[in-house]
Amino acid sequence: MGGVFGRFFRRVFGVEGILVTSPVPRYNRGACDLDMKVARLTTHSSCINAAYLKGPQRGNVPAEKVPFSAAFPDYKPVVYTAPSVAAAPVWADKDITAPMHNMAFNTLDGKVNRVSHYGAYPVQNGFPINPIGRTGMTGRGLLGKWGPNHAADPVVTRWKRDAKGEIVKDTKSSKPILEFVGIKRNDTGEWAIPGGMVDAGDTVNLTLKKEFGEEALNSIEMDEAAKAKVRKNLDELFNHGTILYKGYVDDPRNTDNAWMETVAVNFHDSSNGFNSFKLHAGDDAGEVSWIAIDSTIKLYSSHLLFIEAAVTVNQAHW
Repeated sequence: MGGVFGRFFRRVFGVEGILVTSPVPRYNRGACDLDMKVARLTTHSSCINAAYLKGPQRGNVPAEKVPFSAAFPDYKPVVYTAPSVAAAPVWADKDITAPMHNMAFNTLDGKVNRVSHYGAYPVQNGFPINPIGRTGMTGRGLLGKWGPNHAADPVVTRWKRDAKGEIVKDTKSSKPILEFVGIKRNDTGEWAIPGGMVDAGDTVNLTLKKEFGEEALNSIEMDEAAKAKVRKNLDELFNHGTILYKGYVDDPRNTDNAWMETVAVNFHDSSNGFNSFKLHAGDDAGEVSWIAIDSTIKLYSSHLLFIEAAVTVNQAHW
């Protein structure tokens, strides 16, 4: 990964490897496990040295002590699993200390995918270990699964157009301006991509369409006829996409024993097919909107990484 784009990711996110291969890997319906070099984050910053979301203050972790390979005899992580997770809802694992938990890590455990995009991760004393490093917290926090918690993020884009329908270009770069569908998260108040968790037994392909429908179109509250129409349209518009990223996410919910990973896929609408959809925020989002992309936007977690990758793929203004 070279040039300005590559330098940005190495400086801000500590990325090694590449985000987009050449030729760009295409995402086909029902097939999401494509051959590509997986981009890797080599450090994290959103999940250290801060109060956990609606939880306790994390233990201190200097940046140079994030890797578990770095000696840190005074490391004192806080033990925390949110009450909503500890109550063992259907989407969450049992307590790993419970008798006969029988969880199999680094493999497909029944319907639960416990394989990391990052590769095999350590398991110590029965607990999976964050492959990036220390977070100042053990337990699961707000995450349901021990080890990797898999998500899917649909980056839906289109060209910004004027009143005549002509593509708008930036006056300085002379490149076309890209827009994406963003939601304002209820939990943090930050703008984000309308993604979500891959449920046990679901595919990434299904999750991409389901989460976009639920969070950006509020399909949950539609009647069956409207839902069927949305599903049909999404099947057509989500037929092909470009994988932007597959790997670890620098997420504020991560702990030493549970962390977020995602597959981010760009679905670019060059023919304005998404104009047939009326954006409507779902129950997990306060707002939903088409957002013009440039270098000044601020987004939740690692989502800026995915958006800049979409800009590069589509050769748009940044």
